[in-house]
Amino acid sequence: MAVSRPREDIMANKSQGTWYVSFELPRGKRKRVRATKTFPNELDAKKFARAKLTETLNVSAGTLNPHLPKRTIAATQMLEWVEEPDEA
Repeated sequence: MAVSRPREDIMANKSQGTWYVSFELPRGKRKRVRATKTFPNELDAKKFARAKLTETLNVSAGTLNPHLPKRTIAATQMLEWVEEPDEA
């Protein structure tokens, strides 16, 4: 007999990343399609965002809940963010 697991157990199996980068995918049948990738730290997120900026300017990033302090980087702020000095 299968035992039902609480929803909290399922949620705990999700990525433990604290940063995300969201980006526009190349146009296909739909006009706009976005994807999101998570990262364990800001440095890795910045590296990925820099690479995506060569493909599209529609890139945004931020911290995932419950990470504090909460930070959201809009597409209009992306170039400034990737050039910020990395924290040690």
